[in-house]
Amino acid sequence: MTIADIIAVVLLLAVAAYACAGGTDYGAGFWDLAAGGAERGKRPRWLIDHAMAPVWEVNNVWLIFVMVIMWTGFPVLFQTVFSAMWLPLALATVGLVLRGAGFALRKPMRRLSRRRLYGAVFAISSLLTPFFLGAAVGGIASGRVAPGTEASADAWSNPTSVFFGLLTIAATAFLGAVFLLSDAERFEAPDLMGYFRLRALGSLVVVVVLGVAAFAVTHNDAPHVWHGLTHGAGLVFVVLAAVCAVATAAQLGRSSARWTRPAAVGVVAAGVIAWGLAQRPYLIPTSLTVRDAAGDPNTLVWLAFVTLVALLLVVPAVILLYWLDTHGELESLNDADLRQSAAGDSADGG
Repeated sequence: MTIADIIAVVLLLAVAAYACAGGTDYGAGFWDLAAGGAERGKRPRWLIDHAMAPVWEVNNVWLIFVMVIMWTGFPVLFQTVFSAMWLPLALATVGLVLRGAGFALRKPMRRLSRRRLYGAVFAISSLLTPFFLGAAVGGIASGRVAPGTEASADAWSNPTSVFFGLLTIAATAFLGAVFLLSDAERFEAPDLMGYFRLRALGSLVVVVVLGVAAFAVTHNDAPHVWHGLTHGAGLVFVVLAAVCAVATAAQLGRSSARWTRPAAVGVVAAGVIAWGLAQRPYLIPTSLTVRDAAGDPNTLVWLAFVTLVALLLVVPAVILLYWLDTHGELESLNDADLRQSAAGDSADGG
């Protein structure tokens, strides 16, 4: 295995990490949109706000890894993809920015009309951004993008792109519902546990249906990827995704949601890795191989070193953040907490 192959594996793992971490946040936005009116959706949105607030920004660190590795390690791939599909990627970027702004601004707004406006921006962007990202992946998988390809709608509006985009939305909704189910258990909200358990099961069914449909579409529209998904390592991860889906369904049928998150993450991560391995040895089937797309060997060596250092610094910090979040150490103080703290300070001073 060459240094270019190693960097390609790291890139694929970074994409899988963003699909799971960032996808969970997009899924929360999906359920925010589907929660209904102000009164009916009050409780689900309360949980979404409390669950997302401590970690929603850090999940985008994996997107930064993807962009840096892609730009530095495979400049030909970066130029090709962003030239041929600048429109969907630009729309995804705008949605990413608007989504963050909507989530950050809706909570402090006092007027209900403005809260609804920013909430709608957050929710709709959480739907559109994963679709355009998935559509771009579909354009790559179907081989419609190649070095020198000019921007065109066909590059990202073909059958594979459409199904990949819809599958991405369904996968994020699935992850969001599963994680919110666990958060409802942590916050001791049994009504919301039933609420998100039902939605997790429903979205899992949609993921399976769209996954099978997307798999069928690739047979004619992306034959190289279809062959990779039905043979070798790609097939292994397809089977692993199916096993994780069954395990998730079994966990959702239990009263406790303790092991539901790892199983759900396994479904999405295995699916992404299956797609990446199915494209071997190409980054863009069947026009751009890993070797042809790779940058200068010295650059790749330094990129591998910098990536290793960054992971050694980032991964422990992210794990600590998730641990603090799941153990309730990052909850914001309410009025009762502040009054209790003030009373304690007065007693100590007296």
